[in-house]
Amino acid sequence: MIRYGVIGTGMMGREHIANIAHLSGAEVVAVADPHGPSRQKAAAMAPAARQFVDYRELLASRRCDAVVIATPNMTHADVLGDVLEADLHVLVEKPLGISVADCRRIIEAASRSRGVIRVGLEYRYMAPFARLIEEVDAGSVGRIRMVSMREHRFPFLSKVGDWNRFDHNTGGTLVEKCCHFFDLMNLVMPGRPERVFASGGQAVNHRDERYGGCAPDIADHAYVVVEYDDGARAMLDLCMFAEATHNQQEFAVMGDAGKIEALVPEHIVRIGRRGEHSIGAVRVEPTPVTAPYEGHHHGSSFVEHQRFLEAIDAAGRPEATAQSRQALEAALLCVAMGVAGQQSMTSGIPVAVSDVL
Repeated sequence: MIRYGVIGTGMMGREHIANIAHLSGAEVVAVADPHGPSRQKAAAMAPAARQFVDYRELLASRRCDAVVIATPNMTHADVLGDVLEADLHVLVEKPLGISVADCRRIIEAASRSRGVIRVGLEYRYMAPFARLIEEVDAGSVGRIRMVSMREHRFPFLSKVGDWNRFDHNTGGTLVEKCCHFFDLMNLVMPGRPERVFASGGQAVNHRDERYGGCAPDIADHAYVVVEYDDGARAMLDLCMFAEATHNQQEFAVMGDAGKIEALVPEHIVRIGRRGEHSIGAVRVEPTPVTAPYEGHHHGSSFVEHQRFLEAIDAAGRPEATAQSRQALEAALLCVAMGVAGQQSMTSGIPVAVSDVL
């Protein structure tokens, strides 16, 4: 039985508690959050768990084998540093940090830890996206030359203290939200991201809100083009005032031999091969949610926790250490792409990923 502690028990922390409750071989034994109402809601979901106001007291209690970090973005580097010193297995919510410097500090600390480390980039486990990745890996549409990701969705949700209304807390929308999409791009692209050009800003959401006299500055829409070092290109179309839509995410991958699309929440994959299919006549596969707990992310967080437990089971083996390093490097690259995009939105010119790194 793997004993979990959950640090940060807001909406995402409680989502993790609900997922862990559906896992075999895992239980939540401790929760920590300085915000009383959030901590009490978490305690109602895991009544046997011991409550802590300060996460450092949770770590000192030595009650846990693994922890989930679901604290605000700007706290990840400090909290992770303490968790890694305690040599615990850790699943940290995305983004890994709000800057490249934060991510590098985390990776340095991780090099001294024996624990399994994973980053909450669960979109890769959504059934339609996972199926698309399988087809790409199998070579179904040849070498990938273009990727298109569309997310049309609702505005940022309210968080404790509304910390997510400001770039200095989140890293900016292209870091906070879009690291998921940069991760998906990198998973299917054979090359490495080289240059980012972004155009976007704050058009509709949160414009009439004030916090301590300050107006939110978080972007609510953007177009982002990513150029890869092999000549391939990816594009993100983000709109966060478009909840009146059919599919929230549409992920399309185009290779020299065809095209694959994954649609959420329609939960289908369309596969078309050049010379075999034509416009309006492609193979359509349903990809229903099969996880025992669907939650807020169509079952993907449950799969993420399953993979985390599998990694814990393999802890100590060389391949497990390598996988932790790969997970951190992938998460760092997503943050770097987001930072480059944020800089590009401000400057109006493309930004090299190497300059950010």
